[in-house]
Formats: sequence, C-alpha cells, structure tokens
Amino acid sequence: MIRARQLFTDRLRIIPGSAEMGRAELEDRDRFGVLLNATVPTDWPPPLNDENSMKYFTEYVETNPDSVGWAAWYFALKRPDGGFTAVGNGGFKGEPDASGTVEIGYSIMKKYQRKGLASEAVKALIVLAFSQEKVHRVVAQTFPDLTPSIRVLEKLGFTFVGDGEEKGSIMYELEQL
Repeated sequence: MIRARQLFTDRLRIIPGSAEMGRAELEDRDRFGVLLNATVPTDWPPPLNDENSMKYFTEYVETNPDSVGWAAWYFALKRPDGGFTAVGNGGFKGEPDASGTVEIGYSIMKKYQRKGLASEAVKALIVLAFSQEKVHRVVAQTFPDLTPSIRVLEKLGFTFVGDGEEKGSIMYELEQL
C-alpha cells in the first residue's frame, strides 16, 4: 500500500488522484480545480487521455479505496505568483503484480511539453514505486512515433523490451538495482 501523499519536485506538486477528484475531473472542472488547488486549463485533459481513461482510474480507486497512489496522479506546475497550474497527469495501472511489476503512464499538456516536466514527474513516481517493498520493475508502453515519450523513458534509464500489449505499441522497462 502506498501512503498516498503529495510529492514535490523542483517545479511540480504531484497529487494522488482520489475517486472524488476523478468524478470532478469528469463532471465539474471548477470543483476539480478546487480539489487540486490548481488552475485547470480550458483544454484539459492532456493528450491521449479521454473519458474512458478517466473513468478507468476513477472506478479503480472507487473499487479499491486502499489503492490510492497506485492509480492516477496529477501534475501541477508552480507559477511565479505561488499558485499552481495543472499541466499533466500520470500514474500506475494498479498495484504491483505477483512479479513485482507496475506499469506507469504519463501525459503533459501540449503547451507544457518539451520542458522536462514529464521526466521530472515520472522520476518522482518511479522513486515512489521503488520505495515500496513489493516493486522490483516498472514498465511503460508507448508508440514508436511518440519520440518525446521514448526520450523520457530512455533519459530515466528504461530499456526497450519489445512489443507492447496494444497493437502497434512498444514496451520499455526499468528494473530496480
């Protein structure tokens, strides 16, 4: 069990997603912003996030309330005025499996891409995952044409392992040393 708490990096506040946040993200953007304590861009959600993925994570934490932290996390960038703006999300596709593997995913709003924010957020989540006794391996799936996503993974030490589960996807892994 991850003790769900906020994570902080130099520029980001990384917030574990609750069922309440997930419902607000789907139904009430203003409430979502209040729960995040961040401004939510009008073009939210980040790329490759849709209603189905938001519902998946919301239902996951509703069904598994002790699993907050093994699902969605929201990335909020600190502004010069001291406030925060939601710039992306990511997280895990559930608790570690029997082999100690978790799958991570991430997405950054287009306006905030290519600034190192994905690497910063994913690194914090990986450190959190490997701090859990049961986790020995983190995998990520992406598509061959998503070069920036591949660069994030490679920058963080992931290695290519082959085809992913979804047609046309590829998989990377990072094992705990």
